[in-house]
Amino acid sequence: MLRRTFLRACLLSVCLLAGMNAGGTLQAQTVARCGQGWLEMIDGYPVLHLKGTHYEMGYQQGALLKEHVKANLNYIVLEKGTEVLEFGPLKIKPREIIDGIVRGQKKYVPAKYHEEMAGLAAATGMPLKDIMAGNFLPELFHCSGFAVMNSATKDGTLYHGRVLDYAIDWKLQEHAVLVVAEPAGGIPFVNVTYAGFVGSVTGMNAQHISIGEMGGSGLGHWQGVPMAFLVREVLETAPDLDAAIAIFRDKPRTCQYFYVVADGKTNRAVGMEASWDTFSLIKPGEMHERLPDPVPDAVLLSAGGRYKELVKRAKGGHGQFDAESALRLMDCPVAMKSNLHNALFEPKSTKLWVANASPDKKPAAEQKYHAFQLSELLQRKPDSAAPEMPLVAKVAAVAKPVKR
Repeated sequence: MLRRTFLRACLLSVCLLAGMNAGGTLQAQTVARCGQGWLEMIDGYPVLHLKGTHYEMGYQQGALLKEHVKANLNYIVLEKGTEVLEFGPLKIKPREIIDGIVRGQKKYVPAKYHEEMAGLAAATGMPLKDIMAGNFLPELFHCSGFAVMNSATKDGTLYHGRVLDYAIDWKLQEHAVLVVAEPAGGIPFVNVTYAGFVGSVTGMNAQHISIGEMGGSGLGHWQGVPMAFLVREVLETAPDLDAAIAIFRDKPRTCQYFYVVADGKTNRAVGMEASWDTFSLIKPGEMHERLPDPVPDAVLLSAGGRYKELVKRAKGGHGQFDAESALRLMDCPVAMKSNLHNALFEPKSTKLWVANASPDKKPAAEQKYHAFQLSELLQRKPDSAAPEMPLVAKVAAVAKPVKR
């Protein structure tokens, strides 16, 4: 029933595009509610509001996106996960890698995220081991990112761009969702993600901190906190750039990852390498052996020809970047053919623009960007007449009687 309701809402949202009011505000449609969580369609884009304990948020996602969660994770874990892939001289199945990652990293993942995955499993009826396998997949992601600010932009505004290049043929884009989360005791945040995922690789919080990651090498170094949960921890707990940096610096890390982290309150941004054995910061305009062509007031992280093209564009538009031209920094070939999603953050205002790859595997950079603002999304309320799905509380374990 939810799937039919969801599809009807999708069709309705397309019709509503022609029904903008005079001020240009897009109409929205509440699809369904669950506890304090709810799902709506805005400009044809699914926006999932989650609120409460981590178990409750997991359950809300599982209930409101049940068919998408099952289709997405089952395809990743049970179909693509069993295909034989080549990693250098090795021929292995992704599921085998992921199951090994889960075993090695399980103890490093904060208990609250295990609770969230348990809620997701309870609401969907999926085995928890499959939920976990799907959620550790981001350990294999690769990408590009940048931040431009101060003298690099037209009015000094900081723009943070994030290019996710990964697995466009795994159908993730068919399950794209914008999650607006209000965790109990944590900082509200927005997560650019896919149905069924608890961690994050792209997001921004209400304290004006934005973050995106880029994968590197080091396959096999998985004894630490998974990358996607480190990013999630930044979104949920970091009130400023220094706190965000400390999360990566102070926690055990896994294989090689690079990050761009920005703070709209102070107009600061850094590039960062946070690998199992290395931690270093790259400040705007700073040279690095992997980034030999720095640009003033810019952090540019990519590789090979994509890095050179990003530098060329950043130099060419230096001092003139606004939101529209900053989006163009992510156009192909900076974005690869495997470009799954792009996001541009303006963390000071909490505005963001998001594009996803098309179902026929056209790169996200060539698709429509959807505009949102986190501060506005947090103020939205669901339609009380929308269908309501029950939120089933977690059942406490019953202690077995002790034999005497």
